Amino acid sequence: MTSPVSPSDHVTPRAALSTGQHAASRHAVWVGAAAIITDEVGRVLLVHPTYRKDDSWLLPGGVVDPGEHPHVTCRREITEELGLADLTLSAVLAVHSFSPHHPDPQPGTPCPGEVRFVFDGGTLTPGQVEAIRLPHEELSEYAFLETRDAVQRLRPVDGQIMLAAYRARLGNTATAHLADGRHILDVPALDRHDVHVRYRPLWDSSPLNRGPVPERLPVQQAWAWCFVPDGRVILVADPGPRGALPMLPGGTVEKTDATPEDTLHREAAEEAQLTLADPVRLGWVLDETGEVYGGVGPNARLRLAARVTAIGPAAVDPATGRPFARLLATPAQAAALLGWGPPGARQAQLAAGTARERWGLPTARPAAIEEIPAEGMRLT
Repeated sequence: MTSPVSPSDHVTPRAALSTGQHAASRHAVWVGAAAIITDEVGRVLLVHPTYRKDDSWLLPGGVVDPGEHPHVTCRREITEELGLADLTLSAVLAVHSFSPHHPDPQPGTPCPGEVRFVFDGGTLTPGQVEAIRLPHEELSEYAFLETRDAVQRLRPVDGQIMLAAYRARLGNTATAHLADGRHILDVPALDRHDVHVRYRPLWDSSPLNRGPVPERLPVQQAWAWCFVPDGRVILVADPGPRGALPMLPGGTVEKTDATPEDTLHREAAEEAQLTLADPVRLGWVLDETGEVYGGVGPNARLRLAARVTAIGPAAVDPATGRPFARLLATPAQAAALLGWGPPGARQAQLAAGTARERWGLPTARPAAIEEIPAEGMRLT
């Protein structure tokens, strides 16, 4: 009995390549390394090179020299560009593959393609920011920018890489893998909803007041750290033309609300379809002008903690006509997304401590930020 003939049996074997020919046939690309470095409120550091004709900005970093590892390149470039020699790179946030036919390279510059590594360069203290020194023949200035503003100064593909890397850091997700600016694996929740961090300088100058709200101050706002049983909190993100901005559930106190707690229950149900129990006041923040409320003058913005007892199916918010994204995050992750800086981090710790002491909730373990499903969640 004869054996069946495979089509591969009729293929003429390729002549063996010499070592030199094999080496010449391998795909060759440029290799680059950059870092996400932020200030204490989460703004991203960009540098302005003197050599780019289109006036675009860059993340700190540069070209990998022959025989150099990308993480070594990144440390070297940070030292050369910023004068910071002791910065620790804690993770690879993104790896990006850039094809030679992409339209973003400098016009007239032949590019065989590039693989770029983006590392987590951490958060700079005010003292480290003061110590930054630029090589002015190469870089004319630097700036810490909100991500919505940073993408306007970067080339489009550089903006996409920066956002994916920054969100991987915020969301505690795995290394983002991108090709020509697009995710090649599952798109994480922060990227899917185009979530940005908005810096709020008010919270730097107005710490949380722990005592009762003075009678002379009207309460104009009630927001809460809303805890699910595993110790995480819920954020809502309002979509807009420049991206979605995360917020704590809650909102403006209306005349029909008997108490700020009534405001919280109403807004949490409307925005995020949450049922809350046992709200407790953590303190209040002074708003000197009340500008956002029509210039009403000094007022208090109340901060609370509450237990989430039910999460219903997603619905349209009646105030905006849009459904809000609903995210689950640790209190620390939530504070970073809110852009409140060190005061926000302290407030998150206070809220988490209150949840442990009052309701016996555990300390939330670091995990990837998740989206609450459209159909809601059963809480156990």
